[in-house]
Amino acid sequence: MSESIIRVFLYAMLTALATGLGALPFIFFKKVSREWLGYSNAVAAGLMLTASFTLIFEGLQFGLWKTVIGILAGLIFILFSDNWLGRQSDLSISNLKGADARKAIMILGVMTLHSFTEGVGVGVSFGEGQDLGLFITAAIAIHNIPEGLAISLVMIPRGMRVWTTALYCIFSSLPQPIMAVPSYVFVETFQPFLPVGLGFAGGAMIWMVFSEIIPEANQDTSSKRIGVIIAISVVLMIIFQEFLR
Repeated sequence: MSESIIRVFLYAMLTALATGLGALPFIFFKKVSREWLGYSNAVAAGLMLTASFTLIFEGLQFGLWKTVIGILAGLIFILFSDNWLGRQSDLSISNLKGADARKAIMILGVMTLHSFTEGVGVGVSFGEGQDLGLFITAAIAIHNIPEGLAISLVMIPRGMRVWTTALYCIFSSLPQPIMAVPSYVFVETFQPFLPVGLGFAGGAMIWMVFSEIIPEANQDTSSKRIGVIIAISVVLMIIFQEFLR
């Protein structure tokens, strides 16, 4: 049993490390204009929007009302968090300060909360069998790369260093190995909470997209271009996810 627990933890840790790969494309981009910041926000919005509805649809497979409760809980939580952060005058994270730090903290918080649910998913899947566990782990690891990209698209154009961002991306996914082990050991206890967690993360991400990321993107470039970029990002993310099935 102990060897199985260690194996589950290590597999789940790989999913967390994969998130850091999303920052690597920015090694080749040195200068970021305001227009590029708008494009970056649009791509991040498309990726997060697709991920959020994927989470919700996954939750519906386990239960409608638990998922709905999770969505509403995520919405309430993110509203309170935004209100609290808005009252803080000395926010900073790495070399970001003020409004940029607030944006970075918000997206990191949303993605980290989302990772708790993915960790439970990994653990529960291993509880159903080794083959299913490996498949779900591989799918989440690959899926985490564009999620790391979404985080990077918000943080790096605002001035955060690439490698620092990569570490923050990995940090946002650390709940996956942390939650995978207990949910593997106590499958029957954790499984009923899975749809609530999926809905919670989905609801929080949807609010983040429409309240924070899209409005800021519209400040830096035209709404027509933003709409096109978001639509293309959604389509590419759907295709990407379909290849994981």
